Amino acid sequence: MPEQAFVCLCALPLVRSVEQETNGKDENMLHSHKGRFTVAMAALITAVPLLSGADHGPVFGLATPTNPQGGWSLDLGVNGRGGTGGVASALEAELGYGVTQNIKLTVSGPLVFEPDPYPRSTVTTNTPVSGDFSGLAWWRFQKKDFEGKRFESTAVGGILVPGPQQETGVYRGLNSGVGYLVGAVTGVASRSQYVWVGSSYQRYTESKGDRRPDLLTYTAVYGYRPQSWRTDYPRWDWRIFGEFTGERAGTLQRQMIDLGGTQANQMFLGPSVLGVYRAIGVEAGIQFPVYRDVGPFFPKERYRFAVNFAYFF
Repeated sequence: MPEQAFVCLCALPLVRSVEQETNGKDENMLHSHKGRFTVAMAALITAVPLLSGADHGPVFGLATPTNPQGGWSLDLGVNGRGGTGGVASALEAELGYGVTQNIKLTVSGPLVFEPDPYPRSTVTTNTPVSGDFSGLAWWRFQKKDFEGKRFESTAVGGILVPGPQQETGVYRGLNSGVGYLVGAVTGVASRSQYVWVGSSYQRYTESKGDRRPDLLTYTAVYGYRPQSWRTDYPRWDWRIFGEFTGERAGTLQRQMIDLGGTQANQMFLGPSVLGVYRAIGVEAGIQFPVYRDVGPFFPKERYRFAVNFAYFF
């Protein structure tokens, strides 16, 4: 099984603050956001012929693979969420390097198109909360090969730095210190089937009496690669995934006061599909809420989806 790099690209425009969620749509903002998204999509599609490597993995959930030793990966994409507060989206870029076969270092940064008024979420677990910069280390500390299968486990940890973009909704004007992320994932992969389960935790330091909510994320992924889809270059090689994501966001703090009603507990489920062409990976996925318990300060999220491009060099 080759080593993984993937990035999320999620399409939809416009996000409004909580105060605007019941108002009529602003067509000028909508057209402006569509224009920016179209430019980003064109740039990504133009870059695809230059890609030289990619691997398979889920788009929303955690997975175990790392880069090969000395291998670089560059991921580009847009992730987003939609619901009663409009549609939030951001362009994400991630650069990874394989220090060894089992250790990968990554840095990522966003370009926020529209800020996110929904409860805190990573949307895709390979990048942090939308708007954050990150520096992470991935350590595959356990790997065991069986006949036609591989069982492995990977730990992740690193630093999160909030970006300069303006927040919206209940987060408007919120100060935030740096944060950290820790997590782990384990699973089994074969030529035809994949299973991964994992979890991560994010927490931020206090800044001027304010603190972002902490975030616990847990994921489960099942992947299937039908016999008829197992092809090599010059044909595309496809696989499908069923992905579950659970998120528990803690309390938001302002001026040393914990604000009640800012906690959130959500679960999402949905499919994704990945195609591999030589070293190029293109992936798309969508999730819908199956459980939701959020405070009154937040709009309701109705979906999240992604289209992904990734490569190695």
